[in-house]
Amino acid sequence: MDSRNLLSADQSRAARALLNWSRVRLAGKANLSEMTISDFENGFRKPRPPNIAAMRQAFEDAGIIFTIEGAPSLARPEGDRGLATDNRMWRRRQRKA
Repeated sequence: MDSRNLLSADQSRAARALLNWSRVRLAGKANLSEMTISDFENGFRKPRPPNIAAMRQAFEDAGIIFTIEGAPSLARPEGDRGLATDNRMWRRRQRKA
């Protein structure tokens, strides 16, 4: 299987924590429903490979690198918050749009 289609629920939760993203934010970035993210992370269902790839791509676009061991980490230098914004700022921008 292509590594772009590999993402575990634990990896998703850890990557969201590193980015300080809510499930809603990930859903928006991956163009999926919040329910898809929630069901995946809670173990209720496994999304189709294109949906897994979309989640992983959203994380990678935000600077997450998945190591060979599977642990997500940030690609940017420590202290550089250029790619991450907190969820409150993101929500404010969404309301104005």
